[in-house]
Amino acid sequence: MQLRFSLFLFCTALLAAAPAAHAQTAKPRAIVTIDGIVAVVNDEIITRQELAARVDFAFRQLRQQGTPPPPREVIERQLLERLIGDRVQMQHARNIGLRVDDAELDKALERIAADNKLSPAQLRATLERDGVPFDKFREDIRGEITLARLREREVAQKIVITESEIDNFIQSQQAQPGRGDEFNVSHVLVSVPENASPEQLQTRRARAEQALAQLKGGADFRQVAAAFSDAPEALQGGLLGWRESERLPTLFLEALRPLQAGQLTDLLRSPNGFHILRLNERRGGQAPIMVQQTRARHILIKTNELVSETEARNRLLALKERLDNKADFGELARANSEDSSASRGGDLGWLNAGDTVPEFEQAMNALKPGEISAPVRSPFGWHVIEVLERRSQDMTREGQRMNARQALRERKTDEAYQEWVRQLRDSAYVEQRLEER
Repeated sequence: MQLRFSLFLFCTALLAAAPAAHAQTAKPRAIVTIDGIVAVVNDEIITRQELAARVDFAFRQLRQQGTPPPPREVIERQLLERLIGDRVQMQHARNIGLRVDDAELDKALERIAADNKLSPAQLRATLERDGVPFDKFREDIRGEITLARLREREVAQKIVITESEIDNFIQSQQAQPGRGDEFNVSHVLVSVPENASPEQLQTRRARAEQALAQLKGGADFRQVAAAFSDAPEALQGGLLGWRESERLPTLFLEALRPLQAGQLTDLLRSPNGFHILRLNERRGGQAPIMVQQTRARHILIKTNELVSETEARNRLLALKERLDNKADFGELARANSEDSSASRGGDLGWLNAGDTVPEFEQAMNALKPGEISAPVRSPFGWHVIEVLERRSQDMTREGQRMNARQALRERKTDEAYQEWVRQLRDSAYVEQRLEER
């Protein structure tokens, strides 16, 4: 059934991206009388029941995908490490006051239902029919949104891409054969801790070599990925899918170029660990396309220790009421907006897809020219947005630079996020008790 597949695919991606969502609001539990403890993370615990639920769900997904599952203890170790990473991130989000309120969560669930051509009530019924408790699903979505905002706040918005980096990137791409090609890739990552000892490095290399030996011996890539990989897509059989050459790390691209479909790379070493890639398919780059652009302006009220979410939203509601009564948007922006665009009356100029954070872009795209949004929450605070006009633009040269900037940003963000999570994990107190029965 397509609906079921779509929903489970969403849940699986959420699981792989590590959503220990209920940690956002859960208080440390002092007494556990029946359930066992498999890990202590700072002042919180992970119970055997939590881990078992994740493992059972992972096995269901692997069966639905037709992937032979690895031994249960292998999946347990993989998912426990992800749960620990999730819990550390959610604790950090709570410590800095980052949260998703019920109104925002309800809107997200409505979008999920609409994407599956369902009403919210039908979404709930479908999930529960498939054995997914709705309250658990709801909190997982809350956690997924929180982690996305955490990544944006702590990592993505701090990434700087210079014009010289873009020039160098384009020049290097033009000098390479087959530029513009796209690669369908599967991936296994055996991660290496920061400041790993020689013994740890040797152990992780041996694990990666074991995975590569099984693959060369004809083992199912999906099963090997599920058993060995520490990457988020491990439980999707390691499938990265189609990636443009510009969006692949240079290390990956150089290893993939000489391969034929179905072939494997040797072990690739990066700061994150050891990688194995399989080229599933390759195709030539697509011709340039017209780019849809939106010219918009906004008013931003930031949240901080002194300005709560409710206060910021209420201030914008008052401004929105004035705008509905024909107040001048530019004047209100200059007087109230806490963004660098305030001096321009909130004008952001012409925006391409990906120029703004997803929450802002989604709300902007839903507006017609001349319409003003209700208050919109993003990692930067609360906005009201007005779309001024739209156009289709031939962006052959500009698009090349835009794509280069986006590729560089994605690459830098991924690398910085992995490093940030690793440092956060290393700074936490973690005690694993998985072997205790």
